[in-house]
Amino acid sequence: MAARLFILVLLVSACVPRADAIVRHVPGVTETETVFIATTRKETADGQFSSERSETPSFLQMTISIPPEREPGELDFPTGRHVDPKTEFFVSDRIDYDGQPAFQQALAREFARRPADNREAVVYVHGFNNTFGDGVLRIAQLAHDFRINGVAVHYAWPSAASTLGYEYDRDSQLIARDALEQLIHTIHAAGARRILIVGHSMGAMLTLEVLRQTEIGDPGSVSRLIKGVVLISPDIDVDLFRSQARRIGKLPQPFAIFVSRKDRALFLSSLISGRDRRLGNILSAEAVSDLDVTVIDVTSFSSGIGHFTPGTSPVLIRLLTGAAALDQAFRGGAAHNIGLLPGVLVSVRNATELVLSPLAPGTN
Repeated sequence: MAARLFILVLLVSACVPRADAIVRHVPGVTETETVFIATTRKETADGQFSSERSETPSFLQMTISIPPEREPGELDFPTGRHVDPKTEFFVSDRIDYDGQPAFQQALAREFARRPADNREAVVYVHGFNNTFGDGVLRIAQLAHDFRINGVAVHYAWPSAASTLGYEYDRDSQLIARDALEQLIHTIHAAGARRILIVGHSMGAMLTLEVLRQTEIGDPGSVSRLIKGVVLISPDIDVDLFRSQARRIGKLPQPFAIFVSRKDRALFLSSLISGRDRRLGNILSAEAVSDLDVTVIDVTSFSSGIGHFTPGTSPVLIRLLTGAAALDQAFRGGAAHNIGLLPGVLVSVRNATELVLSPLAPGTN
């Protein structure tokens, strides 16, 4: 077992470049995405954010250059001094805010300039083994590829950014709960009409922990504050998730869980935890059938590590982005509307399961 675990760690971590968040003034930028950021990472002397924990959150805004020559889901970035704006994501501008009040005012200005029906915030909570730059560029890529019209907000908790840092990350995301709860309240106070939270991997556990403590502190507040939750490859023990969900009570709707049985990172997490499955690689919705959730199985689209399939598969991104039914569901429509997507739809007690499949050749 030890040898098997070691080999899997090498496979998951081998030759993975890491993104930075250095501001680069490069000509040729044609399209950008703006990301508002709250982070509990410690800022270094050169203005970057490390894996060290900070007791005081930092607030900033970054402009991300979006390369035009790439497939949806591709996230290439500079690994040296040379930057190719046609093929690589990078930070082209940065604004630092002096504390939470200034950050809230900036968000309020952003919401105020939008039509009332478009004052939505999409909060991305990154997962295990991420640098600060990894998360910032990822939310920009998601916002662009999925044509998100709302305000993109990133919560950057202090991951060790190392495959061997699992325990450090697990502790860090627990420490980071209070600051994420405060961020949600800040976004709401700034004028957001809808808040959608997207939690990836271990960030999904952090998301559920925050919803749980928010509901305990102020019963009914989760329904009032959060209008949708999307969990991508959630690295959560299934029994823990069920316990969290029961304590929250009425789950925000839609509540979507993207799973893949080919997720090698979650297979590694299962070995570490001594359990067969994590929430993100369950075999069916039966494990959560008493909860009002929609389980979306994307196994057929998974490749490589398979730990971020909804955000990295060009075919799946095109499918999800072009689906009016999915858009309707994610804006408050009935979860069963997602069944208009290609695949097999099954109702399992209170849960809905959709096993997506690629479009058949010649299908529009």
